Amino acid sequence: MYMGFTGYQLGDDVAVFNGLENYRAMLHDRYFWQAVWTGLIWALTITTGQILLGLGLALLLNGKLRLRWLARTLVLVPWAMPSVIKGLMWRLVYHPDAGILNYFLMSIGILDHKINWLADFTWTLPAVILVGIWSGMPQSAITLLAGLQTIPDELYEAADIDGAGSWEKFWHVTRPLLRPVLVAISSLEFIWNFNSFSLVYVLTEGGPGGRTRLPMLLAYEEAFRYGNFGYAAALGNAMMIIIAVFVFVYFRHQMREQA
Repeated sequence: MYMGFTGYQLGDDVAVFNGLENYRAMLHDRYFWQAVWTGLIWALTITTGQILLGLGLALLLNGKLRLRWLARTLVLVPWAMPSVIKGLMWRLVYHPDAGILNYFLMSIGILDHKINWLADFTWTLPAVILVGIWSGMPQSAITLLAGLQTIPDELYEAADIDGAGSWEKFWHVTRPLLRPVLVAISSLEFIWNFNSFSLVYVLTEGGPGGRTRLPMLLAYEEAFRYGNFGYAAALGNAMMIIIAVFVFVYFRHQMREQA
């Protein structure tokens, strides 16, 4: 935290205090604002996808499926895999020549030429976002499944007696009782996604041209590629402040729910 108020460069003997100089530079750094904007798009899109798809999966797993215990176990596989392994696996899927995605889309006639998904300015961010949703969705699904199992069956039985359909039961029974869990997991997922690093680094290293450079990747580049440890620490402090705002909103909401 202190280093963020110094001009420390790799190789310097001491970290010289420079006050708010790093933060003044940050306000005029277009790469910083680009990274924050990309991080917000990344976090909002992935969190929304994880929650919506996770809720659908949780509703499915909460039903009367055969081998339900096995399905619940398999759902956790993408989340349990190390980020580096997931990144390397999806790099193979997105490979322009040997990747299965291009092969599949061309075989069914959707594409007429190969796309370099992780190097194309148009498709890189959506491709990485898809991996992020796939990677984090199981955690959302299992958390929401736990919330669904706390809802008493008597409420659904009463809704059946009143003639409610599947949508009415979801909207008037499931949604209100699941709301605290939805708010909690959405807030936490947003914070975790905004701080993402390893998955995107393995997939694109922030490229092409900074298209997928998240705030954590920018701080990493400044520190370990350019040696600007003071400025990188300042970036970390700024990110901590941004996350603290969301944490404050989350805890304030939780306190209201408890009250």
